[in-house]
Amino acid sequence: MLSLLYQEGPSTKGIFRRSGSAKTFKELKEKLDSGSEVDLACESIFVTASLFKDFLRNIPGSILSSQLCDKWVSVLDQGNNEEKIKSIQRLLEQLPRANVVLLRYIFGVLHGIEMRSEENQMNAFNLAVCIAPSLLWPPVSSTPDIESEFIKKISSLVQFLIENCCRIFGDEITSLFGEI
Repeated sequence: MLSLLYQEGPSTKGIFRRSGSAKTFKELKEKLDSGSEVDLACESIFVTASLFKDFLRNIPGSILSSQLCDKWVSVLDQGNNEEKIKSIQRLLEQLPRANVVLLRYIFGVLHGIEMRSEENQMNAFNLAVCIAPSLLWPPVSSTPDIESEFIKKISSLVQFLIENCCRIFGDEITSLFGEI
């Protein structure tokens, strides 16, 4: 999924914002969940993007870890960008290695899409609004107002992560997928 999103996302207008066919999404999700072979290259990239967001939403406790939720939310309240980046790197060190590896690939894809935002209309802000709710959620449910405020904060955090991903994850993030 990430490979396809890396290849097609940058040239796809509204990637992660538009959703594909609900019927196709449901059928593919059932096939993937049952372990069947699926050729996503034959499907709409919007369905692939929807499947990927669904995958992220189903990671127990979220990929950024709901247990670290308060710390993630407070990152942007800290001093300058350097301090924010250092805080983010310290939080990443507290995550399981598999989560960090996946996050590097995710932000590699998002960075590639954002670099061509003139073409696809998905700048860091737009990408963050679409993907942030799939990356982190609070450990307990709350009122709609609190949840709305939380999503705004997490979207700002994800926007910061996209805009600074090379400094956070390293410059090699731009070549994780090699020459596909």
